[in-house]
Amino acid sequence: MIASAGIVLLLAVVACGLAVFTARTARQVEAALPPQGRFVDVPGARLHIVERGQGTPLLLIHGLAGNLCHYTYGVVDELASDFRVIAIDRAGSGYSLRPADASATLGAHADTMAALIEALQLGRTVVVGHSLGGAIALALAQRHPARVAGLALIAPATHMAEVSPVFRRLLIMQSWLRTLVAWTLATPMSIARRAEVLATVFGPDAVPRDFATRGGGLLGLRPSQFIASSKDLVAIGEDLPGMEQRYAAMRLPVNILFGRGDRILDPHEHGDALASKVPGAQITLIDGGHMLPITAVHRTAQFIREAAARATT
Repeated sequence: MIASAGIVLLLAVVACGLAVFTARTARQVEAALPPQGRFVDVPGARLHIVERGQGTPLLLIHGLAGNLCHYTYGVVDELASDFRVIAIDRAGSGYSLRPADASATLGAHADTMAALIEALQLGRTVVVGHSLGGAIALALAQRHPARVAGLALIAPATHMAEVSPVFRRLLIMQSWLRTLVAWTLATPMSIARRAEVLATVFGPDAVPRDFATRGGGLLGLRPSQFIASSKDLVAIGEDLPGMEQRYAAMRLPVNILFGRGDRILDPHEHGDALASKVPGAQITLIDGGHMLPITAVHRTAQFIREAAARATT
């Protein structure tokens, strides 16, 4: 009995120590990487956005466990001379907020994007989606077709498939357990596994030395990001199978860009499969991995320009 009580006390002390470390790390990250843009309130979320330029609107949606820095790394600057570019932190990610009990389904994200398009008075918008952001862009086009002029999808998640090993630790169904892990194990484990995880996420491309800061990588160390990413990943299955059944009925320009060496999402399972179902969809394969908005800034911006031209002519 005494031994059991001692073990419980030891675990509690360790958990408290990890929570203190996590909180301190989160404060240091936020001090080093404060919000870049402004906040827009929409039903169910407070969204952090960066907006630059004038012209045809482009809405840039990042992927799982990411943030808008994936686009401000370089793509936004390349496009802002000719377009009105809006890069966002998705609800719950980066500096955007959503209530703890809010839905994390693709449909819920899509409805939030539609509300943002209305709030900013963008009209019909060319929507750019990377990775999970691609799935959200597809959901937006299906649920709110009048809001979307065309899609530029970069390494998009389009079909149900096995989750990459680097993201499996996010597959936590219970809310209480997700929160516990976020405030104890997630941050130190992320620091310890950083090199291994980034090598997979970026590979075969090299990880830029400034990804942690300029690319927003450090923001992923905060417990709020772990919780949001876990909820997002778990919720994918609620909408994506039904979305797959409606691809053939979509009637808008869809352009797809994939790196041949992508180690997160298979170009054939997600790229070719979508192109074969959406009438008129076009797919482009280039050398590279999953993080093309960071590793291939110029080529990604060129792809978005081409997609926007196709959507607006």
